[in-house]
Amino acid sequence: MNIRVVIIDDEPLARLAVKVRLARRDAFELVGEFGDGASAYEGIVALKPDLVFVDVEMPGKSGLDMLAALPPAQRPMAILLTAYDGFALQAFELAALDYLLKPVDDERFDEALDRAQQAFPYRGHARAAALVSPKARTFSVRVGSRTVLVPVAEVERIEADGDYASLYANGKTWLVRERLHNLAMQLDPRQFHRVHRSSIVRLDMIAELRSLTNRDAMLRLRDGSVLRASRSYMPALTEALQHLDKKPE
Repeated sequence: MNIRVVIIDDEPLARLAVKVRLARRDAFELVGEFGDGASAYEGIVALKPDLVFVDVEMPGKSGLDMLAALPPAQRPMAILLTAYDGFALQAFELAALDYLLKPVDDERFDEALDRAQQAFPYRGHARAAALVSPKARTFSVRVGSRTVLVPVAEVERIEADGDYASLYANGKTWLVRERLHNLAMQLDPRQFHRVHRSSIVRLDMIAELRSLTNRDAMLRLRDGSVLRASRSYMPALTEALQHLDKKPE
């Protein structure tokens, strides 16, 4: 089951930029696009998309006004697009998944799509939790002349290290030549969650979440490790933790 997407932006070139990037990811299906808030509201009610890309400032009804007008139960996941950084509080209040500043680079856009894929199973689409591609069961790690297979089920967290990533499993650390983004695509979002640009955590490893004044959070893991969770990942992470006790179908 694909994630159905609507793009809302009064600039045709901005909509085209989003469409071109979406076309690179098979998990996303564009079902509509709108150039103003009023028609976008009607389109969302009719199309019931899973995810919307919304320009914050548009003539007439703004993107934020349009989202706020939707009943929470009908409000899709939202990634906000804006040239200004003064809308973070409103984005947080609307539980937006992400907040992208224009011009958006490819890596930052991919992070937003990763976040949407992680949140999707918890937005009333449990049957889609496997999400498009089969998930890895092991990671292959080169250690000298040997190849070690590290079971994904034993991985507790993953941290970025440039073009490499460090896997933490059963008290050992394994270095793999793979970017964090690529590893995230191989993991089941019901079990693992990205909490920062540089870290992924297995959800059942989180022992405590403590909110900070800037809306980030500190995570204490069961092995005693402490990680920072970025506020842009918090809405999806909070929702994932609320569903943690539910068995995958």
